[in-house]
Amino acid sequence: MTKKHFKIHVLAALAASVILHHSNVQSADPIQFVPQLLTVDANEGIAAGDVDGDGKLDLVAGRQWYKGGQWAARPLRNIEDWNGYVQSNGDYLFDVNGDGRLDVIAGSFLPTEIHWYENPGEEALRLGKQWSQHLLVDTGNQANEGQIMEDLDGDGRPEWIVNSWKKDVPMFIWRLVDKAPSDSAKPAKDSKPAVVEMVGHELGKRGNGHGLAIGDLNGDGRKDVLVGQGWYEQPASDPWGQPWAFHADWDLHSSLPMIVVDLDHDGDSDVIIGNGHAYGLYWWENTGADDDGKIQFSEHEIDTSYSQPHTLCWADLNKDGQNELIAGKRYYAHNGKDPGGNEMPCLYYYTWDPKSKQFTRHTIDEGHVGCGLQIVVTDLDGDDDVDLAVAGKSGTYLLLAK
Repeated sequence: MTKKHFKIHVLAALAASVILHHSNVQSADPIQFVPQLLTVDANEGIAAGDVDGDGKLDLVAGRQWYKGGQWAARPLRNIEDWNGYVQSNGDYLFDVNGDGRLDVIAGSFLPTEIHWYENPGEEALRLGKQWSQHLLVDTGNQANEGQIMEDLDGDGRPEWIVNSWKKDVPMFIWRLVDKAPSDSAKPAKDSKPAVVEMVGHELGKRGNGHGLAIGDLNGDGRKDVLVGQGWYEQPASDPWGQPWAFHADWDLHSSLPMIVVDLDHDGDSDVIIGNGHAYGLYWWENTGADDDGKIQFSEHEIDTSYSQPHTLCWADLNKDGQNELIAGKRYYAHNGKDPGGNEMPCLYYYTWDPKSKQFTRHTIDEGHVGCGLQIVVTDLDGDDDVDLAVAGKSGTYLLLAK
């Protein structure tokens, strides 16, 4: 599969906006969401968790957090602006200091440091105090497109998996490991030191590039790492003691994340891919390996009517046991310079029929809500429906299911 298969001519995209592909036809009785604008800034990261310990899910999104049920913006941290962006490319919640409260781990586009932001506790949260910043590790690496925090090795603790938009640069995994007591520096006043630290492992020296996914691509029961230039195969044993075999099977400028899933229920892994900075949302059907063992794919169009489907999510929205694809426009992903960059924000979900091998598109919102770099999918208001939250340059939005 080559990069040329991933390019959509502007005229084709314009035509698609008038005559939609068969997979984009609306069906009856879609799930309805009510968008609520929480703030407008250029932040593109968001996560959900109970940060104040009241039993309700809250949102953290860049400079603010939002108390569940009230959703007013409250201070969290300062972040510098950079070239039309907020200098942050994702928020993740993790109890870094072992005090039972969720902290924020966040990366950046150009700065090399990964920081964690300490949850200050109930009273400080009530008073609107900011969260103290602490350094986890200086990676030495810039040009960070984004990251996924997921358990790769099955030990119950997630890894920090960083993607670079540059090709032919090293690919690193940063593991959260227990920190030896002797390594703990004296904490600042009203602060508790981290009980974990980040330890880097280089998967390979040259395979990287725009796009990232985690999943078992070759069916051996172990999670692999997909990037813009191909994929890294997790070894059968000792994954952190050796490089991972790299398969340079494609060259893309793809979404972060891509989705690895057996769509057609034939026992192998297919891949859903968005063209992060142009038109095109596709799924790759796994057609088996060739004589050299290289996995072959057949590309199928899902939707080419909007640009910049940079962020994808695969989750069960209607609780029927079948996942839906959630995707939309990463609004102003390159400050309006991408093809279609100035067209309207939009957010959709797609139902999948494995028998016909087709996706059907349903509108969540058009004209207001776009994506950033993360999509939250969970019950945010405690009514047993599945809700959404997104943060991007069109705003930070809560989308409660009706």
